[in-house]
Amino acid sequence: MGLNIDIISAESFGVRGLCCLIGTPGRRIVIDPGIALGYVRHGLLPHPLQIAAGIAVRRQILAALDTATDVVISHFHGDHIPVANANPYQLDIRQLPPTTGSKRCWCPSETSLLPGMRKRLDDLEKVFGSNMHVAQDCDQGEISFSPLFPHGGSKDCGGTVMMTRIADSGHVFVHASDIQLLNDRAVDHIIEWQPTTVIAAGPPIYLDRLNATKREQARHNAIRLVEHVRNVILDHHLLRSMDGLTWLRDLSEVTGKRVYCAAEWMGRPVRLLEANRIKLYEDMPVPADWHTRYANGKTDVRTYFELSHFSGQPPE
Repeated sequence: MGLNIDIISAESFGVRGLCCLIGTPGRRIVIDPGIALGYVRHGLLPHPLQIAAGIAVRRQILAALDTATDVVISHFHGDHIPVANANPYQLDIRQLPPTTGSKRCWCPSETSLLPGMRKRLDDLEKVFGSNMHVAQDCDQGEISFSPLFPHGGSKDCGGTVMMTRIADSGHVFVHASDIQLLNDRAVDHIIEWQPTTVIAAGPPIYLDRLNATKREQARHNAIRLVEHVRNVILDHHLLRSMDGLTWLRDLSEVTGKRVYCAAEWMGRPVRLLEANRIKLYEDMPVPADWHTRYANGKTDVRTYFELSHFSGQPPE
């Protein structure tokens, strides 16, 4: 039968995240069930159109968690996990389905945590209890986990992440989370796993602090992945600017193989809503007090949801 790969959240869907639901004959594995919108970008809070997209994605994550057998946490950043006291644009732990705690949860050890992340681990332990397992560098057969690798180029600034490998009937899927293609050893490890499909966070080329050397390293590692893997999906940090799409197109041209973003892989329209936040405000102006009223439950995004043409039912 092979693997069923359903990508739920990513920047090409208009939200921050890299949540996937992977189906095998015996398991439904949800990886990184989190979402964020980039709280401030270009001096602007998320446009209501982005918030509408976030509501739609959040519903899909909750539905996936309700039927999951396993939950994998690659790291403890707020766009990858449910959090306590979430802002209005994240997934709050209190919203989780009652069945969530009965799932097997696989996560990195507390030694991987940056200061401030310990409470997030504690909050998740309250949900999963004894079903929460340290998984890094662990092989469960059908599902296995990498050692910890730097989040981006250095663990000192972003901490570490754990990658996941899921195999069935000759198909191998790898979720590489926030490696950003900035660590050669992480890419070596993916290639050694011999995947047929990889989804990874591309480099954050929207950040001025990403110097020319790092940009070239990410490009070189992307080419290595494409040369060794049948299907490569790059998204997340890469698509927080329109230049990310150009970067993907150039990669496809250089390698002679199609390289996908998440929306393209799923056969959906590419919606880089964060990258277009300024234009969204210009095209659909937002009242100055709108976000305060939204946070207080005094307005909603129904109108923007309908304008966005997202699938599913409008928010209540």
